[in-house]
Amino acid sequence: MTKKMSISTSKTSLVLFLCQIISALDVPLDSKLLEELSQPPTITQQSPKDYIVDPRENIVIQCEAKGKPPPSFSWTRNGTHFDIDKDAQVTMKPNSGTLVINIMNGGKAEAYEGVYQCTARNERGAAISNNIVVRPSRSPLWTKEKLEPNHVREGDSLVLHCRPPVGLPPPIIFWMDNAFQRLPQSERVSQGLNGDLYFSNVQPEDTREDYICYARFNHTQTIQQKQPISVKVFSMDSLNDTIAANLSDTDIFGAKPVTERQPVLLTPTGSTSTKVELRGNVLLLECIAAGLPTPVIRWIKEGGELPANRTFFENFKKTLKIIDVSEADSGNYKCIARNALGSVHHVISVTVKAAPYWITAPRNLVLSPGEDGTLICRANGNPKPSISWLANGVPIAIAPEDPSRKVDGDTIIFSHVQERSSAVYQCNASNEYGYLLANAFVNVLAEPPRILTPANKLYQVIADSPALLDCAYFGSPKPEIEWFKGVKGSILRGNEYIFHDNGTLEIPVAQKNNAGTYTCVARNELGKIQNEVQLEIKDPTMIIKQPEYKVIQRYGQVSFECVIKHDSTLLPTVTWLKDNDELPDDERFLVGKDNLTIMNVTDKDDGTYTCIVNTTLDSVSASAVLTVVAAPPTPAIIYARPNPPFDLELTGQLERSIDLSWLPGDENNSPITSFVIEFEDALHEPGVWRYQTEVPGSQTTAQLKLSPYVNYSFRVIAVNRIGRSQPSEPSEQYLTKSASPDENPANVQGIGSEPDNLVITWEPLKGFQSNGPGLQYKVSWRQKDVDDEWTSVIVANVSKYIVSGTPTFVPYEVKVQALNDLGYAPEPSEVIGHSGEDLPMVAPGNVQVHVINSTLAKVHWDPVPLKSVRGHLQGYKVYYWKVQSLSRRSRRHVEKKILTFRGNKTFGMLPGLEPYSSYKLNVRVVNGKGEGPASPDKVFKTPEGVPSSPSFLKITNPTLDSLTLEWGSPTHPNGVLTSYTLKFQPINNTHELGPLVEIRIPANESSLILKNLNYSTRYKFYFNAQTSVGSGSQITEEAVTIMDEAMASRQVDIATQGWFIGLMCAVALLILILLIVCFIRRNKGGKYPVKEKEDAHADPEIQPMKEDDGTFGEYSDAEDHKPLKKGSRTPSDRTVKKEDSDDSLVDYGEGVNGQFNEDGSFIGQYSGKKEKEPAEGNESSEAPSPVNAMNSFV
Repeated sequence: MTKKMSISTSKTSLVLFLCQIISALDVPLDSKLLEELSQPPTITQQSPKDYIVDPRENIVIQCEAKGKPPPSFSWTRNGTHFDIDKDAQVTMKPNSGTLVINIMNGGKAEAYEGVYQCTARNERGAAISNNIVVRPSRSPLWTKEKLEPNHVREGDSLVLHCRPPVGLPPPIIFWMDNAFQRLPQSERVSQGLNGDLYFSNVQPEDTREDYICYARFNHTQTIQQKQPISVKVFSMDSLNDTIAANLSDTDIFGAKPVTERQPVLLTPTGSTSTKVELRGNVLLLECIAAGLPTPVIRWIKEGGELPANRTFFENFKKTLKIIDVSEADSGNYKCIARNALGSVHHVISVTVKAAPYWITAPRNLVLSPGEDGTLICRANGNPKPSISWLANGVPIAIAPEDPSRKVDGDTIIFSHVQERSSAVYQCNASNEYGYLLANAFVNVLAEPPRILTPANKLYQVIADSPALLDCAYFGSPKPEIEWFKGVKGSILRGNEYIFHDNGTLEIPVAQKNNAGTYTCVARNELGKIQNEVQLEIKDPTMIIKQPEYKVIQRYGQVSFECVIKHDSTLLPTVTWLKDNDELPDDERFLVGKDNLTIMNVTDKDDGTYTCIVNTTLDSVSASAVLTVVAAPPTPAIIYARPNPPFDLELTGQLERSIDLSWLPGDENNSPITSFVIEFEDALHEPGVWRYQTEVPGSQTTAQLKLSPYVNYSFRVIAVNRIGRSQPSEPSEQYLTKSASPDENPANVQGIGSEPDNLVITWEPLKGFQSNGPGLQYKVSWRQKDVDDEWTSVIVANVSKYIVSGTPTFVPYEVKVQALNDLGYAPEPSEVIGHSGEDLPMVAPGNVQVHVINSTLAKVHWDPVPLKSVRGHLQGYKVYYWKVQSLSRRSRRHVEKKILTFRGNKTFGMLPGLEPYSSYKLNVRVVNGKGEGPASPDKVFKTPEGVPSSPSFLKITNPTLDSLTLEWGSPTHPNGVLTSYTLKFQPINNTHELGPLVEIRIPANESSLILKNLNYSTRYKFYFNAQTSVGSGSQITEEAVTIMDEAMASRQVDIATQGWFIGLMCAVALLILILLIVCFIRRNKGGKYPVKEKEDAHADPEIQPMKEDDGTFGEYSDAEDHKPLKKGSRTPSDRTVKKEDSDDSLVDYGEGVNGQFNEDGSFIGQYSGKKEKEPAEGNESSEAPSPVNAMNSFV
């Protein structure tokens, strides 16, 4: 196909052009080469397309780009040039296109709202950023509205509308009560996607006056609150009670407790609806139904299955969530709400549209003058996006013409390009749902050939192995590569060579005669360059004496040989394995130059031993088996530590190595297992001996590695199983020459001590590691994940360097390289450090408190963004303190308590709270620098608990039948006191408790007069306080009512009446006559009639009282000499105190059934025939005797 062929249509042109196998230049990733080549600008960092900013902070619009030469930057705003020099509030960062708009010093964010676009330009073209729409976030207040209370019948549905203010970005909605507690949600009550609160059916417990909708605007960290909404639920029982109170018994009233209803959809309405979602987004479909019982929601997709692994159900299955939707997710989705009475369904027709997305994004093109190439821009979307091209930020239709360029839809074809064809092209793919913008440059380079492979590079290979000789190159046009052997040799051709496209020459089977000098020549029309490399062919490594199978007795010694032959220029290393694993870490295993020796063989040494020989170019191995058998008994031997080695000699002195030989001392019946070699550096650390190496006990020579610039002396210590010998005498001294350092400092760290610095520390090299005079360190650093160059500084022999002016807590790559007067150490490895931490910027959000009981609460919070921590996250601190007791409303000194929760934990428990108290808390994030700002104080209240015991209980003013009780309220009421409980019971003389009496006392009382008690009686009192939760601990007291002095005083008043005196005289006269008759009959030896009657009835209450024990006996003749029978211990009031009046009614009232009428007259008749009344306890109207009263005090 010739380039002069005419093409009829653009489509045919594109097809034919793509058939040509023409590839653009590949630029090697060589840092030095990239620094030298010209390159059009490339945008490396920019702000998002939809950029919402905090109106309280400075606006930073990012635009970073790279290019050669470095690009300059300009901006447009709303399609016109934005002259930042005319606005004092706007600055551009140095060597950057990033704009900083100063809002914190008087600027207003609203004034800078608009569409911004950045252009990065150099002599090779111009790249542009996306259109960056800058909008300040908004968190408007709720509009004032008058909210009427909602009166709802039990079982009906209800929707509480939130209608939050329109913010930017939209707020997060949640419902809480006055106590800032989230309202519980369930299958019956839940929040919809629009923020409204839906009740499938209301219950009496839904009655409350504090349904509050909150809107949280995350961008500005503000929360707006709607006015509380009141809901009153009327139950059917309360309605029936109201109706019954207004109707007669004959009226018919009553209703079913709650009317059950089949489901009805609250949202969405109707039977069908539509939903459009964009590809890659999250699809949320919602169905909330009313009904009683509460309906259950189920989702299906008509004609298909819900996508596995991407489908989730939320909000008690009322919300269907499908993540990462694609066009295949379009279709009809049906939600079905069902309860016991029926079902209802709704079909949502989902259409998935798509903003443009890349199929093939245009890629940078590097061409040589006269070459051809293409830029392809292919995108898809729904609807299909349109493709438009720009050149250096200008629509290609009005851009300067380029005869080498032809646009064919989504492809630009370049033919015979020249250096002036270099430009940056922009492809814009857009539809109604968005756009894509990609920059791709065409860089036309005319560069003479360059060979990137180092000159005189040495290649070493083993004979009969492949040899690969590199010749990495670059040039534009692409150079041709030729290989020659020798300085004046002919060009290499033939089947014995393979020429790779990257310039590499391969010799498949290298022989000794292939060794020599090879020349690589690269040429194009702009020049020619050549490079020489060296090839050496080495003899293969062989094991000429392999280890052999051995049988050895237990506790014996065995040795395996491994004698090798190798190329004299290669340094072999021999490794021994046991059963394909490392040798046991046991001093019994001694590895020599050509052998492996095992001392004191045990059964566990049985196995396969392998000798592996490695060089830098090849590897060989051989194996043998060891079998261990039982050993015969041996006589006892005396063991001791070996004698020190002697006759040390230094030979084979080189710059980096020396041979040391010695003669071993006596081993003292314990074989020498190893020799430890130590050295002294008389130049840097005289008198200090350090470990050099350790060799097997069978070896008496060692080749020692040396460090430059050290004055060496050596000594040898022999080791056996008993211990170590004394050191040998030191060898002669040997001073090595200076050289550049071999190693770099260890333990390099980068840790900032201040927010704007980075402290780089390291362990300095020791004196013998310096390798020469003038030890210094090259300290290098650069910010990680940023296309930045290394910054380096050379410092003296110190261990720390401080980098100032760093951003706060960003990762840095750090390395420290040693150098001295003779040069640098090898390139050091990089470590990752961080600049200094600063206090966290953001307080934890969404702090919630869940009160578990009266003394324990659980606090939750949302984690802060890690970027705002500005340091290593150590955890969160919760400050909480008691504001006041809700029962006393008295404030006291606030003692804040602090709980620390380590790591990225988002909840914690608050123990030891006081019941019925108001608390506040806040949460702060903690990093290595300290604490961040506190979250807004969260108020929560603990519920009531049981109170403590009353502070005191005093019993005063005892009377005959009453006591006065006084008490103090509990020291810790722990709630609202509802009442006090008083329990008391009498205690008899045997300390037995009587019946328990309980009295409830109002909480506002502090004293009580307890009446109608028995006189001269001890009582025990139990007293406690109650809240609505329950009873607290009780306090106890005992007290006694007084003796019957008051009763006696009342009797004296009766005795002063005349009629009573006359009656008493008559009674006394009758008793006197009776006594005279009894006396006469006694003298005659017989019993008197009254006595007979007493014997017949055995009335204990009229028997005389014995003087010795207070009991009553029986009357008897003097001749009887019978022992008196013990009578009842029931006291008689005929036994009275001496100070009592002789004519007191106590002498009569107890022994007979005598009473007073209402007019005070005495009724009844004295008679010995009186029948005994059954004991009624304290129900008797008579007072107890003084004897019983006294017993009660015992």
